Amino acid sequence: MTSFAGFDPAKGTARGWLFAIARRVYARHCEQDTHQRDAARREAGRRVLDTDQITELVAKIDAERAGRELVARLAHLPRLERGAVELVDLAGLTPKEAAAALAISPGALRIRLFRARNRLRNTKENDDG
Repeated sequence: MTSFAGFDPAKGTARGWLFAIARRVYARHCEQDTHQRDAARREAGRRVLDTDQITELVAKIDAERAGRELVARLAHLPRLERGAVELVDLAGLTPKEAAAALAISPGALRIRLFRARNRLRNTKENDDG
């Protein structure tokens, strides 16, 4: 209302003048609201973690890194050895169930599983050493 002295009836009606003011006030409100929401989103990504949460997060990151390394080493195994590890160690099948799924005998599966685990262990030791 402080700008009422600036109202010029020659330029338009009082109603139009009020709508123009209302439009500017609403636009300013929307802009401020958007800035506040953006700031809240940015701040939400920076919440403070306590020591237990940090330790848990570091452990998860390390586990994921180790898991990616294992999957990369697993990809280099022969098909049946990889299948034995995937079915028994990752999927949780019994050796007998895994043998049936791979169409090999349970004895052959145990041998392939033993070889695969040794290869995975040896490639890890070679990578570390």
